[in-house]
Parts: sequence; C-alpha cells; structure tokens
Amino acid sequence: MALFAQHHPDGGTAGSRDDDLAVAASPAEVLRRRDLALLSTAEREEVRRLVALLAPATAARPSRRHRPAAGGAVDPPRTVRRMLRHLGEPARLARRERRDKPRRLVLLLDVSGSMAPYADSLLRFAHAAVRRRPTLTEAFTLGTRLTRVSRALRHRDPDGALRAAGEAIPDWHGGTRLADSLKAFLDRWGQRGTARGAVVVLFSDGWERGDPALLAAQMARLSRLAHRLVWVNPHRGKPGYEPLVAGMAAALPYLDDFVAGHSLAALEDLVRVISRS
Repeated sequence: MALFAQHHPDGGTAGSRDDDLAVAASPAEVLRRRDLALLSTAEREEVRRLVALLAPATAARPSRRHRPAAGGAVDPPRTVRRMLRHLGEPARLARRERRDKPRRLVLLLDVSGSMAPYADSLLRFAHAAVRRRPTLTEAFTLGTRLTRVSRALRHRDPDGALRAAGEAIPDWHGGTRLADSLKAFLDRWGQRGTARGAVVVLFSDGWERGDPALLAAQMARLSRLAHRLVWVNPHRGKPGYEPLVAGMAAALPYLDDFVAGHSLAALEDLVRVISRS
C-alpha cells in the first residue's frame, strides 16, 4: 500500500507490500476480536459504527406462490385463459415456478444484569437486522418479562432506536427468568406463527433463576416450531469456557447452533450462520 510505504533515496521502499498490509490491517483486526465488554470509549464508538453496517438476513426458501417463467411446471389456469383468448384453439403452454421468500428472523435478547456489558452491541445488531427486513424480522427482550421491541428498532438512527427500545423495556439490567419469558413469547407470539418456520436467535449467557427443567420444556417447544434455533453466548468465545450453567446445559440439546457473541468478529460470524440457515 503506497500510503504506508517509505521511499529510500535510491528509489526503493522500506519493507515489502506484505509488511505494509500487515501494519494497516492489524489495528482493525485487533479491534474486531476485542471483547465487547472491554472496549474503550473510542473503540466502542468505532464498533457501534461497524455493527450498524452488518446486514443480518436469512436465506430464501421456496414459497407457496408462483410466478410466470420461461420454463418449469405447466401453469394450468394461465394456459386455459390463453386458450380461451384463442377461442379454445390449442395454445402455447404457460409455465410457472415457485417464488423465493426469505424466512422470518426472530431475535430474543437477554437484557438481565449479567448481560449488561453486551446489551448495547447486541441491541445494535438487532437494529441492523430489523432495518434490513422490517416486515420479516421480530425482536424481543427477555429478563423478568417479555418485551417486543421490533417497532422501536425500526427507527433509522441506531442511537434513536436504542433510546426508544430502552424506554419500552421495564426490566432492563434486572433478573433473569428465561423460562417464563420464553413461555410468554411462545404462548402469545411463537405458537401463532411468529416462530413457525423461522430462524430464531437467542442471545443469553444462560443464567436462569427458575427451574432449568422448565427452560428445557420451553426450548423443546421452540425447537419444534423453528426452522433453526441458534443460541449466542458471549462467553462461548472465551478460553476455557464450558456450558456448565444450569440454564445453558438445559438448552443445549435443542440447539442447531451454539455460537459466540463477545466480539465484532463473532457477530460477523453470526451473520453467516443466519444467512445459511
């Protein structure tokens, strides 16, 4: 990179192109892998800007609707209408193919006290997802109760969206009742279609005040409804971590993916996990 090259009097450069690239890339790479809970004020502002650029979105699936196509299966209604326009004479067969439709994305974010160091970044990730596909993305917070924040996160400005979400969340940085919150989600939203066939992403460290068996029962319900169930745990990417917390251990058998969420790089990996589902 010429920007970082230093020229010698004889016309050469100090260091190779690879050295220049390493010097330019290393600060950004270090920031990408820094724990979100340990960022300085300046680093946090830069990460917020980068999180806003993420575009979490699910993969497309064939829908029940069709569209005209040059090839594919015969479209009987259009073929008959075409024949009627020709007074019943044989006409060229009309063809159709299935339309592709993205799966719904459901984000469930634990905002209890133990998740406080990561709550800001994870809510900004949810904002990026809601802004990408507002009609196909739902976001809820979990704590001592369930709160739907999808509408608040539709604000264009990330800071404004987080302020609106913060005003809507009554149990911010409180306790954790994952089983009760999940039951409320499934009873009111999930069972009625929000989670059915969706990619569901749950952000939590797995701390649970209630009975882990109750959490396991709700996770079993959720896994039967969802197309894919992803759990994001900020501690997953830390050396020596094992999912020994009772709530986390209860949830593991029902997960399709168990991923980290402690850094910008981990959130970038999560975007890829969501998109391949």
